[in-house]
Amino acid sequence: MERKSTLDRMLVLEMVRVTEAAAIAASKWCGLGREKEADHAAVESMRTAFNRLHIDGTVVIGEGERDEAPMLFIGEKVGLGGPAVDIALDPLEGTGLTARFAPDSMAVLAIAEEGKLLNAPDVYMDKIAIGGGYPDALVDLDKSPTENVMALAKAKGVTPQDITVCVLDRVRHEKLIGELRNIGARIKLIPDGDIAGIIATTDPETGVDMYMGEGGAPEGVLAAAALNCVGGQMQGRLVFRNDDERSRAQRWGITDLNRKYALHDLASGDTIFAATGVTDGSMLKGVFRSRTGWRTDSLVMRASTRTVRHVRTDHLLEDPPRS
Repeated sequence: MERKSTLDRMLVLEMVRVTEAAAIAASKWCGLGREKEADHAAVESMRTAFNRLHIDGTVVIGEGERDEAPMLFIGEKVGLGGPAVDIALDPLEGTGLTARFAPDSMAVLAIAEEGKLLNAPDVYMDKIAIGGGYPDALVDLDKSPTENVMALAKAKGVTPQDITVCVLDRVRHEKLIGELRNIGARIKLIPDGDIAGIIATTDPETGVDMYMGEGGAPEGVLAAAALNCVGGQMQGRLVFRNDDERSRAQRWGITDLNRKYALHDLASGDTIFAATGVTDGSMLKGVFRSRTGWRTDSLVMRASTRTVRHVRTDHLLEDPPRS
């Protein structure tokens, strides 16, 4: 008999309310060039929203360790009490995007039953992801980019020139980009926001077939939580630049520093993933401000029901200005 999830279905909508609060707060700083202020506003609002919920929440991926982050730090407890859940969050994915009023910034979180989200340190992670509906282990971090593109092209019945790969636009990806160019694959370069880039592989309308490259490990876990809800394949391997980062990983219980994590090593069980757009993007519209309030565009996914809900909400001012 399948064990019943401890996550109540009412939490699905509650998670949207949390990301909406963070997105609205961050949106007030769009285009002002002040990344720290935008991030701080999102963090404060998300924390306040969490503390109104009847959950016993533990932040396992947050703004950093306690000494670095005064709020929503790793290990922080949130909520009024209730079912025990682990929380991964990024109150403002794309702080620079918000500061520049550029596309694809959003407020993001995932919750799961205790122990179902990897407690990933704040280091880089090498990632590869594709959408659902393909043979198991079709792509692999231990294969070359060429081999992975060829394998996906064969499975789709197309040529490598028909495959679009999403890659963060970074100097560290010059070799990867060069190899993809050599085989004729199409490349969608993004300035930030690799959570949206990974999720894009699950939606045919985005035109993105695969994600490759190094990005933040915490963002990798958040993206994995989304893929755990809707299907897809993903692998990740932590990348360390120095001994301090290796020590940080060991403090968080990572013993095999070279481990290749499969999707369900990163996120498993009945996860709930929620995101609200701050600026317009490929996945979500940004917060729209009018004389009467704010309009938000969100999505929320749940693994146990395999559902994706798109939520547009009007947040009306109590006393709108009169003409």
